[in-house]
Formats: sequence, structure tokens, C-alpha cells
Amino acid sequence: MSRRDALNSLFLGKPAQASPATSPAKNPERVRTGAIGAMGTSLQELTQGARAAARLHEQLLASDHVVALDVSLIDPSPIADRLPADLDPGFDQLVASIEQNGQQVPILVRPSPSVEGRYQIAYGRRRLRALVQLGQPVKAIVRELSDDEVVVAQGRENLDRADLSFIERALFAKRLEDAGYERSVIMSALSTDKADLSRYIAIARRVPEELAKQIGPAVKAGRARWSALVEALAKPKAAAKVDDMLASDQFRSADSDTRFTLVFGAVAPSVERSVKGETWSTPEGRRAARVERRGTQTAITFDEKRVPEFAAFVAERLDALYAEFANEQGGNKPEH
Repeated sequence: MSRRDALNSLFLGKPAQASPATSPAKNPERVRTGAIGAMGTSLQELTQGARAAARLHEQLLASDHVVALDVSLIDPSPIADRLPADLDPGFDQLVASIEQNGQQVPILVRPSPSVEGRYQIAYGRRRLRALVQLGQPVKAIVRELSDDEVVVAQGRENLDRADLSFIERALFAKRLEDAGYERSVIMSALSTDKADLSRYIAIARRVPEELAKQIGPAVKAGRARWSALVEALAKPKAAAKVDDMLASDQFRSADSDTRFTLVFGAVAPSVERSVKGETWSTPEGRRAARVERRGTQTAITFDEKRVPEFAAFVAERLDALYAEFANEQGGNKPEH
């Protein structure tokens, strides 16, 4: 089932359509394997997700079932997926946009499973928060949804706005598992696979949640740096160093990414130095490239004898690689 069908089925009640089987004879494109194949799949899913979100917005706008609700009647999701950020210019822009142009896209809610007359939000939480701040009613579609459908909607909300950072995805996955959700549901909510989900949860269980809340989303810090941080936190005296950093004026006045860097530097300076020079080997074990970091610059040197023409192959695909990187790190996308 495509993402478009999944979104249509979930939000609009349309039956999902099975994807037709593709015959090898009708698809002469060569099979892609390894990192290149994974990159292609990721980019394809990103494109499909963006198109599905655009269709969803159009269909929601055309819906006959949009109602105006008092914002005080809407309860949050029981499973949080976002970390608080002291500075969020994207949200301030959203508030200004809705104040000037009105709410263009309705939110999705379900009747509260526990309190008659109240609702629980499934989709559109930033819009709801903006309307609460503005003191305006919210346009909403009310639909009966199961607990699993609410979680999937909550996860897929990130298709059409700023994606979750690595640590937010990790903590969201852990909270869902702790709440008893099946891993198949969590994978659908996060649009991820079994291997990545296991990595998310493994790191989330080793990061003190209060520390993560103090740092915030840290959108530039990926799995490798969070993994290095949790390793460093297990060392003697690491907790005292973290406490000192959290209490400092430098930390309190910093944005989320800088906060991560400050904590990381306090407990893992040797780790930071050790990653400045790395080698990359092919799946066959041939050392084919070296990655060197010098201050704010990074250089990748390919061994043309061992991987001839691979450097040119990578250079031609820098735009696609950057698009994949931007999707993984999260970007600010408008939402009304």
C-alpha cells in the first residue's frame, strides 16, 4: 500500500488499494543494492509523502464535515512526540500567518474515549496551539479513530511539516512501546523499518529523559552523536559534568543544537577528536575512502584505483543526497 492510499484510508475513509505486482520483464531498470538502493527508496518515499500530504490538504479543504470547535474542548495526545524548544521561530511565523490569513487546513480529532463531549487531537497540533494562543475556535474534522490510527496519524503529521529530530523519534518510539503499542504500529507511525526502530529504542532507553528535555530537539545531532553521548554518559564523573553544564548561564541561553554540543563537549571531548579521521571500506572490505574533518571543513578522499569512477558517481548525486539528509534532519515547512 502506498503512503497516499494509507493517508486516504486513515483520514478520509477511502479504501486502500493494493499495489499491482511488477513483472521483472516490464521493469528493465537494474536492481540497486546497498546504500544507493536505500537512498533511492528513501527519496521515493519522501516524494510520495509530500504528494500525499498535498492531496490530503486539498481533500480536507473540500470536505463537507468541517466543524468549528472550542479549543478548550480538545485534549492532547497521550503520547508526546516533541521535545520543548525555548526558541521556535517557525511557530511564531505560523501564529502570524493564521492571524493574518485564517486557518486554511482543518485539524483532525476524534471523540474523547473517556469524556463525553470532549475531543482528542490526532493531526494538526501546531495549528491547535496557535489558535489557542490567538483565542480563536479551530476548524476540525471529527472522525472515529482507534488508538492505533491516532498514533499513526500523529506520526504521519510530520510528512507535511518539520520532521521529528533523531532524539524525538527515538523517545516517541520508546514511549509508544512502553504504552503497549505493537512494533508494527510504531514502524508505521515513524515510517521506519525494524532495524532503525530497534536503534531508536535502544538509544532512547539509555538517554536520561530529563536530560533530553533540557537539551531539546537538537535537530542537527543524528544517531551517531547521540550514541557517542550515551556511551560517554556511562563514564565516571560524567553526571557531575552534565549537572555543572546544565546549571551554567551558557547552557541556559543557548539554542537546542548548541546545548547538545555543550553537553557533548563536557563529557566526550576525546570522542569528538577521535572522529576527525575515518576510513570507509566497501562491503568487500576494500579501504576505498578517507573522511577527514578539519575544524569546520570535511574532506572525503576516494581511492580511484579501488573504486574507479565512484567519486564522480557521488558528485553527480549530491543534490539527491542533500535532499535525503534534509529529510532525516527535519526542515521547517509551512502549516496553516
